[in-house]
Amino acid sequence: MSSARDEVLQRIRRANHDVAADDPRLDHPVAPEPSAAPDRQSLIDLFVERVADYRAEVTVVDPDAVAGTVANALQGCADVVIPDGVPEQWLSEVSATQVSDDGLTATALDRIDAVVTGAAVGIAVPGTIVLDHAAGQGRRALSLVPDLHVCVIRADQLVHDVPDGVPVLEPAVRAGRPLTWISGPSATSDIELSRVEGVHGPRTLRVVVVR
Repeated sequence: MSSARDEVLQRIRRANHDVAADDPRLDHPVAPEPSAAPDRQSLIDLFVERVADYRAEVTVVDPDAVAGTVANALQGCADVVIPDGVPEQWLSEVSATQVSDDGLTATALDRIDAVVTGAAVGIAVPGTIVLDHAAGQGRRALSLVPDLHVCVIRADQLVHDVPDGVPVLEPAVRAGRPLTWISGPSATSDIELSRVEGVHGPRTLRVVVVR
């Protein structure tokens, strides 16, 4: 009386017997053709669409319009914290009081209306921005405590999906810097699916994509 294992093996042998031994598919499996990398504009369009899905505000601008766009994004803010390394030209039209981060406490940051940062990479498929907290991005608390985060990212910093972003972030990981992954403004839902924004970070995220 054969075991279940023997029965399975016999079925496999019978199935294999029906396949010609010289069938080229046995030795040369056909690999799927790689998909073409998206062009720059397609990447921007996908990133904008996915980021907007998370209820973030996204604006695509030319380099000479960054200052005006950042100033518009900060309308109504009395003050804004600026990490070291943020380009001065981004801030040339900002009317809010610019506060340098000299080790501000969480309580002090909570009193500041907004923060402006750059980013390390933008990942189009999930609509995610990643900060590796190099120059121009500040420490993690800056992008988590103020109620408004204005993030400026260049189009050449966009990648298609997460595996494409890993090599970009590897130097920061090797250097021991943290990574902050941002997919829209902070939000959570309770058991009844009531959405509440601003619980774990900024209530509003405004992204400026520079072509």
